[in-house]
Amino acid sequence: MSRMLSVVAVQAPPREIGEPFDAFEAEVRGIASRESSNPRIVVYPELHLFGSELGSPETRNAHLLASARPLDGALDDRLRALAAELDIWLLPGSVCELGPNGELFNTAVVYSPAGERVASYRKMFPWRPYEPYEPGSDFVVFDIPAIGRLGLSICYDAWFPELTRHLAWMGAEVVLNIVKTTTPDREQELVLARANSIVNQVVTVSVNCAGPVGMGRSIVVDAEGRVIEEWANDAPATLSHVIDFDDVSRVRALGTAGLNRVWEQFRPTDHPIELPLYRGRLEPDRWHPRSADPE
Repeated sequence: MSRMLSVVAVQAPPREIGEPFDAFEAEVRGIASRESSNPRIVVYPELHLFGSELGSPETRNAHLLASARPLDGALDDRLRALAAELDIWLLPGSVCELGPNGELFNTAVVYSPAGERVASYRKMFPWRPYEPYEPGSDFVVFDIPAIGRLGLSICYDAWFPELTRHLAWMGAEVVLNIVKTTTPDREQELVLARANSIVNQVVTVSVNCAGPVGMGRSIVVDAEGRVIEEWANDAPATLSHVIDFDDVSRVRALGTAGLNRVWEQFRPTDHPIELPLYRGRLEPDRWHPRSADPE
């Protein structure tokens, strides 16, 4: 049985805080009404439900702080119900999470067709000094039964190779990188999407917000670093692409370009490589993706 997943990436401008949630629900219902023979995950950009970049940083940050809520609450309830009603997997972007000690986190959330929140990931690398968020500390993957494992990444996280490498090591075959890039460095992010896919043999789905706020140019990259879908501009658009998880297995078994098998690099007899930057080491017997949480 093939492992196919339809990914519906929605390049859209962010919705303003306080905008009626009914409009978002109607949009997702319209997307879900399109026929698909495969399980589907609908993916929105970073902070999609939490406003634009308009106003001064101080005003914007105050707005975000005022809108932050714990993960459990009315918004979570409606997102759970929406995913269950439509029988889809749903990543509605990230939310402004109010932590237990008053912290502000930028947190990606994923809901299953059973109406369960199956994953929440706090952005590990906030874009400093421009963002007010505290960094998260946990790498997060989740499983779609009979399909495979996906990892979560938010925007600037992609600039730090440690994050995608850990997600792949934890067994992720697809990395969902939700983005709210409003600046010219989207050009570099497209290079990073390809590089992260190549060196980790994962599919990267990088979904950016649309204009007039965002730079757009959302992209899907296969496990060998080839661009298989890309928006050329910042116009709002919805892209559907079927990801074959078995293709990731093929690339890892046969090698990128039929040559490079990075996850088979080490032999059990190799000496560990010290990693002074991390005060740790790379151990040969731990260097391979896991089908379950390695810890």
